[in-house]
Amino acid sequence: MYSKLRNNRTLNLLIIGIRFLVGFAFIPSGLKKLLGERFTSIGTDNPIGYFFEAMYRTGFYYEFLGFCQLLAAFLLFTQRFATSGALMFFGIILNICVLTISMHFTGTWIITSLMLFASLVLLAWDWNKLKPIVGIRISETHDYKEPSLIWQITGFILFIILLSGSILLKSN
Repeated sequence: MYSKLRNNRTLNLLIIGIRFLVGFAFIPSGLKKLLGERFTSIGTDNPIGYFFEAMYRTGFYYEFLGFCQLLAAFLLFTQRFATSGALMFFGIILNICVLTISMHFTGTWIITSLMLFASLVLLAWDWNKLKPIVGIRISETHDYKEPSLIWQITGFILFIILLSGSILLKSN
């Protein structure tokens, strides 16, 4: 069953699209943090605003989070290193999802839960690559087709365009 899914052209294109979509979601927020800008303008009288202000004031940690979000996005866009990007994305979005639920964000928890689900789909897609990491012995090897060089180049160019566009929007 897994082999049949992995060899389905439509599903391969869908996975590429999911990688682009979830990777894109981290570009504006990651860039904002990396540049040391506040993520939100919610006042500190609100618990959510207080949390984000405290995180902002950590300085290096806040910027590190932004760097990690951009790195995860870049890895997802490359297609070649998408499994590493999916692992990073999962860790970050799991944290964000738990945060939005525990702090009772109105509606945001739905979006972050869907993003978490998308990350699980990406990890399931690359299960054959993850088996050795979790200690599962591989008895037979399958050489699943990876996205072509065209998709890898397209992803790289698209990432540069989206990152540049985000930078230009911030400067205006």
